[in-house]
Amino acid sequence: VQLQASGGGLVQAGGSLSLSCAASGRTFGSYVMGWFRQTPGKERGFIASISWSGDNTYYLESVKGRFTISRDNAKNTVYLQMNSLKPEDTAVYYCAGRYGDLYSRSAQEYGYWGQGTLVTVSS
Repeated sequence: VQLQASGGGLVQAGGSLSLSCAASGRTFGSYVMGWFRQTPGKERGFIASISWSGDNTYYLESVKGRFTISRDNAKNTVYLQMNSLKPEDTAVYYCAGRYGDLYSRSAQEYGYWGQGTLVTVSS
């Protein structure tokens, strides 16, 4: 599967952004999808993931209640709605896919990655 992330940009603290990740291929529904983020000098870190059906979601503790991951398998797209953004949320955001239905927070276990989209939150 090939992934294309979009939706990043500049937003003031307290604002919202919605990221999208469009996938090619007919087996999108067979992948656990995740969002990760990375800042300079740091490893890519887990934010959220969602099961095949969308029934199960998992979040980094610091984004719970502010970020929402969702997917539309008919559109081959996964979303990340980000509300109440903070300057510390500034990063390059990546969507990722992991074949199968096993949840993981480890970037190493995701075999498919989008190109990244920059989110900048100003104070």
